Amino acid sequence: MTGQGDDRFPRTVTCKDGPVEVRHMTAADEGALLDFARQFPSHDLLFFRRDITQPAVIGQWVEDLRRGVQKTLLGVRNGKILGCAIVHPGEASWSPHVGELLVFTAPAMRGKGLGRQLVQEAFALALAMGLEKIVTQMTVDQRGAIEVFEGLGFRGEALLRDHVKDRDGSKHDLVILSHDVARFQSKLAAYGRLQDE
Repeated sequence: MTGQGDDRFPRTVTCKDGPVEVRHMTAADEGALLDFARQFPSHDLLFFRRDITQPAVIGQWVEDLRRGVQKTLLGVRNGKILGCAIVHPGEASWSPHVGELLVFTAPAMRGKGLGRQLVQEAFALALAMGLEKIVTQMTVDQRGAIEVFEGLGFRGEALLRDHVKDRDGSKHDLVILSHDVARFQSKLAAYGRLQDE
């Protein structure tokens, strides 16, 4: 992986069950993205700010892409979306160097390395966008996801008690993790792990 941006995609990454193409999302992915979203248990959807199982929300997502509000990478195999990574630049004028990262993998792809691959590819994209710091948030019981992010150098910055409520009305604590993207990229480059395949 290098600090290059859009010219890196599409590209193929290797997961435990075979190759996956990583590419930018386009408007043509709207239907496939809705199918992808609808396979998640409701608790997993708490990662998103909006209910992505709704067609109108997916439509807004596509519109956000057109307007350049965010960038989305998709992990695709045989036309099916297996994962996605969203890089959302900060909107506050005092923190334009900070972006938010959301990563989701299909339940069948968990533990196969796709999430880690998408996070690494999103780092390169974040650098190309001029972001210096990335934050991510999830409920504290998402131990597998937290371990993936911590393994890539993210560290806890805040714990918000009873901050999100699921469809059943249950409240959950939210953890916010952050990462210095530029420092991470420099470390990997020093070890020769950022070279294009």
